[in-house]
Amino acid sequence: MNQLPFSPDINNNALASVFNYTSATYKFYWFLSIVEEIELGSKEIKKENIFARMIANAWYPVKYFKLSFGSQDYISELINDFFNSTSITINDDKKEIRKRLLNTKESSILKKLYHLDKNVPHKFLSPWYKGTKSAVYEASQRDYDNSIYQLFKTHIIVNQNWYDYIRLNAKIIKDFIYWNLALFIQARNPNTPDVINKLIKQAKRKTLTKQRQKFWNVYLEQKPNTKCIFTNEILDINNYHVDHFVPYSFVSHDLIWNLVPINSSFNTSKNNKLPSIKKHFKDFYSLQKDAIEMFGESMPKKYKEEYLSVFPDFNDQRHIDFIKFKDIISPLITVAHNNGFEFLE
Repeated sequence: MNQLPFSPDINNNALASVFNYTSATYKFYWFLSIVEEIELGSKEIKKENIFARMIANAWYPVKYFKLSFGSQDYISELINDFFNSTSITINDDKKEIRKRLLNTKESSILKKLYHLDKNVPHKFLSPWYKGTKSAVYEASQRDYDNSIYQLFKTHIIVNQNWYDYIRLNAKIIKDFIYWNLALFIQARNPNTPDVINKLIKQAKRKTLTKQRQKFWNVYLEQKPNTKCIFTNEILDINNYHVDHFVPYSFVSHDLIWNLVPINSSFNTSKNNKLPSIKKHFKDFYSLQKDAIEMFGESMPKKYKEEYLSVFPDFNDQRHIDFIKFKDIISPLITVAHNNGFEFLE
């Protein structure tokens, strides 16, 4: 989404070029956070509020989906530092993260937030002003009708023409930011699937109720002695969980070929850890293969199509080859591990 609404009141060319030269995610999250503040009616914005929003907006992609922002990016390091030194959890929402960062009594946290003040506030204005850091600060304060904001030591003041433009077009501008951010992060995570859907925490994860009721319950009714592939315990049809073999936090989908019924108590401790190909794949494959054979032609159309997404000849053969399936799963687990996901012990 690269098309921004035109306005005679702002410098459209400058706005369109703000992400032309980026080596880290700072500019994306800086601008996104300013837009969010403007949406709330803020024109004079404390830098610490913007910095806290930057961390909150990047928290989920870094801690839950384990996306890499590249070697020149310090945001990931800050997030991991705050995760280890505060009570913020992986699944806290943005509002809670901002609150804890801004309300902390530890001066060290505010000092770490201000690391983000080193370059991004003045370098973001490079389409408007060239020169040293101090020169950009002075120019932004003097030529306030031109640039998007005026820069001061502790805050920024969004200029009226830009304030009006951003409030009017906030959704489109945020789409513009996320589109460019997705391109930037995808280039640094070339083997990671579905990056664009890993930039924002979903309001609510979809449940796996339908997959349980229409697929795995049907299977377990026919195969009552089925064992959990991880604990080797017989599954109770009234007390089991459906889980992702390769974690959802890596694949970001609920396709049936990656789902498996497992022991409910084990699932509560499994979290997003990776299975071992050597230990677990054979049993996973056998369970998937047996379920396909049991359903035969009666398999619901939706699930046939999901198998077709990885086995193009599935309709003809109604079969998943061991080697081909392993060749699909193994690289996903390898890349996930390289991205920081841990293996089950």
